[in-house]
Amino acid sequence: MGVQRIESVIYTVDDLATNVRFFDDFGLTLESADDVTAVFRTRIGQSLVLHAGDRADLPPAVERGPTAREIVWGVDTVDELVRLSARIGASRSEDGVFRTVDRTGFGVGLTIAGISDFSPGPPRPANTSGAVTRVNQALSSVGRVRPIRMCHVALNIPKAGQEEAVAFYVDGLEFIPTDVVKPMGTFMRVEGDADQHNFLLCHRPDKAGINHVSYEVAGFDDVIEGGNHMIEKGWPEARKLGRHTVGSNVFRFVHAPCGGRVELAADMDRIDDTYGTRVHETTPPHHIWTLRSSRETS
Repeated sequence: MGVQRIESVIYTVDDLATNVRFFDDFGLTLESADDVTAVFRTRIGQSLVLHAGDRADLPPAVERGPTAREIVWGVDTVDELVRLSARIGASRSEDGVFRTVDRTGFGVGLTIAGISDFSPGPPRPANTSGAVTRVNQALSSVGRVRPIRMCHVALNIPKAGQEEAVAFYVDGLEFIPTDVVKPMGTFMRVEGDADQHNFLLCHRPDKAGINHVSYEVAGFDDVIEGGNHMIEKGWPEARKLGRHTVGSNVFRFVHAPCGGRVELAADMDRIDDTYGTRVHETTPPHHIWTLRSSRETS
């Protein structure tokens, strides 16, 4: 089945300690850290790697300052790993990951997908007249929010050459275009996942860089409480709570010191092959709704 999931995202950063504090507050699990590198894990075992300063073994950064340097994708079998690596001209490195560079300059890696023993608990019960699932049971806080997985990555790419940039992933890695928004970008999913998108290339007039990495949490309350926790810890919110139009997920964005933003996401559309590729001549509204309040002062 080819590519199954995001396996790791590697950033180079200016201030490692600040980034470690950010992702600890965000709820990822710190696996290892020293003066140069820190590795965090999601609940399904994907890795977030933070490296202080440059790394000569990675492609040159596509933008100045802290940024994402490489996205590694997990493949289901060795045969598929070898086949897809050949399609994109990736070479095996010392750690066994096959690496190359995409058309924009971002590092791309392929490796065998990790196996997760994560088991989600039952969904949070909710009550609606005629559909009651919670009786004599008051709700409480969800507690510390722990992201389940990296569900998608969004990259900014220059508008010039966008077709070649998309083709690298569609023709080379066999990503499936789901929603092509002609003025804005291309949403894609990987063969082994049912999310409406696992990857997004956003068109920018002349800019390349990390846009955001999205982390799935268990539900609506987790998006709200996780975002509140980050604000309480002093991290600036990047976008108000809302629900996207394309993908339908509930979202909350926080500016990240590693570059770009991180998104708390829940309730993404799941699709199958009958969804096809939907082409939008104009850009749909960014969101179905966002939080508004008459008490806002700015």
